[in-house]
Order: sequence, then structure tokens, then C-alpha cells
Amino acid sequence: MSSNEKNTRIKILDATWKLMEDRRGLGVRMSDIAKAAGISRQAIYLHFDTRTVLMSATAIYVDEVKGLDERLKIVMSAATAVDALKAFVNVWGNYVPEIYGLAKALLAARETDEAAGVAWDERMGCLRDGCREIISGLDAEGRLAPEWTQADAVEMLWTALSFQTWEQLTVDCGWSVDNYVRHMTALVMRGFVV
Repeated sequence: MSSNEKNTRIKILDATWKLMEDRRGLGVRMSDIAKAAGISRQAIYLHFDTRTVLMSATAIYVDEVKGLDERLKIVMSAATAVDALKAFVNVWGNYVPEIYGLAKALLAARETDEAAGVAWDERMGCLRDGCREIISGLDAEGRLAPEWTQADAVEMLWTALSFQTWEQLTVDCGWSVDNYVRHMTALVMRGFVV
């Protein structure tokens, strides 16, 4: 990919990200993105085959810009599954405020915008995969509380760490991020670990 093509791709991703946040995911058309990026609508399709591909690429791009993979290294390098669980809650709790605008937009738009729904589902699937790895590690180390099957524990952890739970506690209840991380860590430690 030439540097011109790369620059155009980044302009499209940046414009999509900004419009999704500004409009809370509603009414963001390809023509709006093209105008904001200063290119033609057809030029978007040279870089992204479909609107769904663009929305998914935008969510991945935001994770790249925000350095999510680098942040997750502390989880992956944890000495024990218990340490990984604590690190995972900490990374997630501190990451959501940085992606809040786009996440809120994708969540709001997912009911009426198939592309936004796919992008949302892909990102939440990644969160679920992380939960699955943590729970699998706890089970392998004999630290998963006996009342849980792995499958049920994954679903419960994924739900506890959902964007909606984070939003309700920090936005609606006014918790600080530190308070969220502290209490969520205590909750999952008591709920899943022996």
C-alpha cells in the first residue's frame, strides 16, 4: 500500500470515528464520511468493500490508536490466572473511558445499523474471548470456584465486565474509574476464585 493510500485510509477511519462519536452512531452515511475525509464516496469503497468492513475497521483502528494490544501484555504475561484476572479488570476498566464515545455510538446504532451491529459484536466477542482465556486459566490452575462450569463463568464474567455495566456504574452512579476497578476486582475475585 502506497503512503498516499495509507494516508487516505487513515483519513477515512479518523472521519468515521469522529462522526460516529459526534452523532452517537446515528445517521452516519458513507457520503458524510467521504465529505468529512475530503474524498469522494467512491474512494471509500476503494479502501473498504462495504460499510460493515469500514465500521469493523474503525473499531479495530481505535484499539490500535489507543494501544490496546500493548495494554493487554500485562494480562498475557501474568504469573497466574488470578493475577491475569485482576490485570484484565484493570485494563478494561481504564480502557472504556477512552473508547466510550465510539462504543456508545456503536451500541446505540446497532439496532438499526447492521454494520454498526457487526462492529459492536466483533469487539464484544474479543472481550468474551479474553474472559474465556481467564476462566480457562483459573480452571486449569484449580482456582475456579466449584459452583461454576467454565461456560457459565465465561458468560457471567463477560456480562459483569460489559460496557453497559461499566457505563451504569461510572456514568449513572457516578463512580470514578478507580472505584469501578477496585469494586469490580473484589466482585470477580469473590465470585470466581477459590
